[in-house]
Amino acid sequence: MKLRKNRASVPPKKDEESIQEGSRAPILAHLMALRHVLIVSAIAVLVGFVLIYYLCIDALMAWIIEPIVSRGIEVIYTAMSEALVTKFKVALIAACIVASPVIIYEAWGFIRPALYDREVRLVRTLFFVALLLFLVGVTFCYFAVYTLAVEFFLVAGDNLATPMMSLDKYVGFLFGFILPFGVAFQLPVFLFLTTRFGFTSYQGLAGKRKFVILGVFVLAAILTPPDVVSQLALGIPMLILFEVGLQVCRLTKPRNPDVSDDG
Repeated sequence: MKLRKNRASVPPKKDEESIQEGSRAPILAHLMALRHVLIVSAIAVLVGFVLIYYLCIDALMAWIIEPIVSRGIEVIYTAMSEALVTKFKVALIAACIVASPVIIYEAWGFIRPALYDREVRLVRTLFFVALLLFLVGVTFCYFAVYTLAVEFFLVAGDNLATPMMSLDKYVGFLFGFILPFGVAFQLPVFLFLTTRFGFTSYQGLAGKRKFVILGVFVLAAILTPPDVVSQLALGIPMLILFEVGLQVCRLTKPRNPDVSDDG
């Protein structure tokens, strides 16, 4: 009788398996949704890559090397595959930019169900602000800073050697120069988020302004080529953006974790 009682107290095996499968179902659903996002995004990038490479890669490459070709500098390649690989790199970067609306749409569809209504509005606003700041940073760098940097380096090497620019190194220099500006221009968004979630405050940031100024120019020295013109061209806008972000922090209320975002 005791043996039968012990057996009766053990839950049926089917119930345990059903509980485990029920807990796995949401995880599998999220993984399938993420798989869909990755596949659609990869297809969009692939289609963009093929179209760009076969339709406009030559015009795109001509536009990229125009700042140095217009100054009479010869562009060369030193390895048999350098020109082809460089075209692939440029076409892939351009394809990611062209396919970004699809990627953003798919990513938004993936994270949207997990957000409250207030969070949805906040994320939308921050996304457009961040995108605008990134575009402003890249545009500012290319038209206002990059040309000055090119002139600086050419003048530095004047009467020293004949300039002949390697295609791969030039493209790497161009993107390595421009992209950090786009990232650095996200500083107001970063300050807003850190203040919103309580990691920083207006009083704390304002009291450490001198350390921020030092950190900004150290960061500018790391992100830009080793010349004073480039470092100042990135450091000064970052200081302006820091002051803008500081005023944003003054108007930002830290999030109260005890209050639901639904209302």
